[in-house]
Amino acid sequence: MLRPKWLKPGLKKQLLFGQTRSRLMALFERGLIHVYTGDGKGKTTAALGMTLRVTGHGGRVAFIQFMKGWPHYGETGGLASLGGVEHIVTGRPDFVDRVHPDPVDVFEAWRGFQKAAAALKAGKHDLVVLDEILVAIDYGLLSAFQTLETLAARAPHVEVILTGRGAPPELIEYADYVTEMVERKHPFRKGISGRKGAEY
Repeated sequence: MLRPKWLKPGLKKQLLFGQTRSRLMALFERGLIHVYTGDGKGKTTAALGMTLRVTGHGGRVAFIQFMKGWPHYGETGGLASLGGVEHIVTGRPDFVDRVHPDPVDVFEAWRGFQKAAAALKAGKHDLVVLDEILVAIDYGLLSAFQTLETLAARAPHVEVILTGRGAPPELIEYADYVTEMVERKHPFRKGISGRKGAEY
């Protein structure tokens, strides 16, 4: 049986596992924008769930985290175990002072933003997750307007998720999906601290 000229040795096996699917056709014909915001738990968790679904279909994901330099988040190991995920972490391992942010916090936020802008424009990923970017905007580390411009300039097939509290009205208006996590109950109120595998 003759092999098509474009099917190079070893490529057939890669195609079976979806490793080169995005080079031949995009998972989404038209990428949409998701905003996961609110004070309740589940924003990053929802983004991780979407990542699992996309990779399950052979898609590629850029998962970019803002203000999450603490090295003990469970998703770091989880994302590393998935094929087709590029995981980029930015931020210091400390809390950010909202009123007087450290210059490193500003630098790290912009470093993440530049990585995000490049991924959105290149179109090599089916899904780009901007985890906690809404908090970075709310803290004044990034601009909502520049974020909108970058989203508008993305490759048309790229789906995007933005997570974090305090989503600005203009991003809520621009998004196709907006989900607000509302806290009804939380064990914090009972004095139970964050648990490995649940909160981090």
